[in-house]
Amino acid sequence: MPKRIKTSYPGVYYREARRTGGSGTEKVYYVVYKKGGRVIEEKAGCQFRDAMTPARAAHYRAERIENKRESRKEIRLRKEGEKAALDDRWTIARLWEAYKSERRPAKHLTGENYIFEKYLAPVFGEKAPAEIIPLDVDRFRLNLIKEKSPRTVQYLILILERLSNYAIKKQHCEGLKFKPELPRVNNLKTEFLDTEQLARLLAVIEEDPHPLAGKVMKIALFTGMRRGEIFKLKWNDIDFERGFITLRNPKGGKDQVIPLNEAARGVFQNHPRTSGSDFVFPGKNGGQLIELKRPLNRIKEKSGLPEDFRPLHGLRHTYASMIASSGQVDLYVLQRLLTHKSPAMTQRYAHLHDEALRKGADLAGQLVAEAVDKARQQHNADTAADIA
Repeated sequence: MPKRIKTSYPGVYYREARRTGGSGTEKVYYVVYKKGGRVIEEKAGCQFRDAMTPARAAHYRAERIENKRESRKEIRLRKEGEKAALDDRWTIARLWEAYKSERRPAKHLTGENYIFEKYLAPVFGEKAPAEIIPLDVDRFRLNLIKEKSPRTVQYLILILERLSNYAIKKQHCEGLKFKPELPRVNNLKTEFLDTEQLARLLAVIEEDPHPLAGKVMKIALFTGMRRGEIFKLKWNDIDFERGFITLRNPKGGKDQVIPLNEAARGVFQNHPRTSGSDFVFPGKNGGQLIELKRPLNRIKEKSGLPEDFRPLHGLRHTYASMIASSGQVDLYVLQRLLTHKSPAMTQRYAHLHDEALRKGADLAGQLVAEAVDKARQQHNADTAADIA
């Protein structure tokens, strides 16, 4: 070991060593002091790398004696501990992985994972819930609302809240320390296509080359099934013999069964099965279909439908609106067909149902009035004949 050379400062020495990151040599300063009855020697720093001087080394020595500074070893151990603690933290990304592992197989998980990775992970992934402040969520909400609908932004913030609640429930870590503000959403938007629009849409579907998009749209129109329910549908969920479709893990919770009408039966029977896949409308490599946005929008635009019309959800609304406006099905049956968990969502179609009933009542009133008038005319005719 190189010889230790004294400086003019008590307890400060240096040794000559090869310069770190350069040619030649440099002085490496050490301090020596007594603590707890024993002599301690510590490295204070290098001449060039740390800009260390005898005076700075003497100041370092004084702070060490008075316990005002950590040693280089203590700093290293503390940083290693902090890194280990950081690696062991329950961040939003880590909570998401744990949450997913407990939900398999779970409804909407594939779609939720996609939007989590795309929107939530880049902003909140490395933070623990308790580290997130209201300003973080406000910025996230205001930036995203420029390109996404209020419903989508609300959905993403609710996932964040769900992970916070999950962390608390499992006692992994603290949750959010505030209630995030959600954008206002008009959930009562009802989309409806008239007869002319439907005719154009069905004509475009027949000519569209995409193997799945048009058929998926027909199933949404003929059954009122949700996008996720159609994408998850497997051949063994369709009972052709008894005429039923089983919806697995629907939005309402438990599996549901809806009737298989003749229009939907025709679509399924004319749709070829994909070898090696159980899905009716398979995605990549025979797995579950994830996205059809581009071909669906192409069909929508070519059909001249309204710009804000949602190709699949709008067709579900159209299905429900046509049934409600027929007046031949009560709202409870419509609720069952749409697999609404409560009648509240079905109430948006109540005015259509009531209008059909009103028309029916008006017709009944008209028929009764005609019958009364006819009876009066017959009575008058009979009376005139008796007088004659």
